Amino acid sequence: MSTTKSEKKHSGLFVMLCVLAFVAAFVASAIFKMTYTSPALVVYSVEWSDEVGTVYTDLSYGDGEANKFDLYLPADNTKETYSLVVYLHAGGFTTGDKSDDAEMLQWLCSKGYVAAGINYTLRDDDHPDASVYTQSMEIKSSISAVVEAAKELGYNLDAMAIGGGSAGGTLAMLYAYRDADESPIPVTMLFEAVGPSSFYAEDWSCYGLDQSPEAAAYLFGVMAGTEIDVDVLGTDEYEEIIKPISGYMWVTENSVPTVCAYGVYDKVCPFDSARWLVNALEENGITHEYIEFPHSGHALQNDNKLYVQYMQTVEEYLATYLPVE
Repeated sequence: MSTTKSEKKHSGLFVMLCVLAFVAAFVASAIFKMTYTSPALVVYSVEWSDEVGTVYTDLSYGDGEANKFDLYLPADNTKETYSLVVYLHAGGFTTGDKSDDAEMLQWLCSKGYVAAGINYTLRDDDHPDASVYTQSMEIKSSISAVVEAAKELGYNLDAMAIGGGSAGGTLAMLYAYRDADESPIPVTMLFEAVGPSSFYAEDWSCYGLDQSPEAAAYLFGVMAGTEIDVDVLGTDEYEEIIKPISGYMWVTENSVPTVCAYGVYDKVCPFDSARWLVNALEENGITHEYIEFPHSGHALQNDNKLYVQYMQTVEEYLATYLPVE
């Protein structure tokens, strides 16, 4: 009896350590992303003024405290229709804010797009039931409100692209691949960096999940917003449980063109998990550009030339699949 209790105690401790490692890694990454500015990004920033556009902050799309979005409208308001680019913030699903991406949104607006940064309910002490799934459903519900708000301000939207980084990348994938058919305006492309698209314990070994089925079941259950029994890991039932939050599983031959980037030394969004997305894009014949950063981790900070290439490719895809008329 005492041996069994001891084993359970050690197993529970290991699970807790795995989960804490995950949270700490994502939070540290979010802090880094918010404080680090790559020299490669300077060209993708603008000096914001009324001559560039106008921003409306904290517009509501739901009843939740976090259900707010910022809308960036280009100064030229003479066109009959405009295109929308949504960019979703990073933060490990537990922290971050739409204001963190102000430079990106301002740059997109300067190109003639209506741009939107959208908040979602973070998983924290006040919202212990928030999950990747509930966050993705909030983003899904927000787009109609964004389109309507733009229309009320004189900007009729007829198409959109969506992007994001890290957690925002995951949520962008889910909207572009899973929810595009229900979008109020057509989704024409996706761009994302270092967003987890798959949830298999063997790919998340940097958190010890390959060594603890209990930790894997618990952590992925938290992400999916449902309890996962250890016994279903590796089964078809598990595939169905994680499908609602697994971007790669929704890729079909009709999915949108995609630009994605991942760092070989990423220990936050494990690099091994990126292969599922890349393989899905290739197997379904999706036009895409996968940029691998051979010297970088989650922040993609050690390959500045490739970061420039990533942004240039995003520009090229926007020009091709969401041109500003």
